[in-house]
Amino acid sequence: MPLDISSRILIVDDEEQIRRFLTITLRTAGYEPLQASNGETALEQCVVGTPGLVLMDLGLPDISGHEVIRRIRASWNMPIIVLSVRSEDADKVRALDEGANDYVQKPFSTAELLARIRACLRSVVNTTAPVIDLGELHVDVAAHEVSIGGELIHLSKKEFDLLVVLSRAVGRVCTHRQLLDNVWGPAHRDDVHYLRIYIGQLRSKLGEKFKTSFSIDNEQGIGYRFRVL
Repeated sequence: MPLDISSRILIVDDEEQIRRFLTITLRTAGYEPLQASNGETALEQCVVGTPGLVLMDLGLPDISGHEVIRRIRASWNMPIIVLSVRSEDADKVRALDEGANDYVQKPFSTAELLARIRACLRSVVNTTAPVIDLGELHVDVAAHEVSIGGELIHLSKKEFDLLVVLSRAVGRVCTHRQLLDNVWGPAHRDDVHYLRIYIGQLRSKLGEKFKTSFSIDNEQGIGYRFRVL
């Protein structure tokens, strides 16, 4: 793999053993790992190291991991994956709402982590594209058209907008709040029942051909994840 910006991954963790393990794992997979043992060093590395993705723990010795996420997000657009022992939904939702792209609970398998990294790096190119192409799925944002394998699928405006947000974040968790803000507006950010209804309608309308290649997974209590199978 050629070493470009997207190949550089910043590991932010105060435990040397974890940094060493992740460094070996990432190098074996063809990435160029960078390291930071605290939040301030992580922010410095974002400037000098220009990573394409950040892996970070929330429990840092100097400043809160949540604060680091907010400060990274204020200046940079690279994906952030949180690696944490914290399992409460509230911690996951807070990190995702503050700008993290994904949340992986420790302990984790290396295969799963590498898959999450690949998904986040793929999603970067789809954040503003007027056309989203994911295999057989074609979403023309400007024309408001969706097709699967060349067959047009008729969606309502809300269903279409929801699909656009989910497919642009392929592989990443979109929280209930993020989806409601983007599709219905901030006044409806607590109306989670809207999502259940429209996700059901979207799955039904996209049909069996969609289900063999894609899925819209429910992340219980957090949100939804659009996946390529």
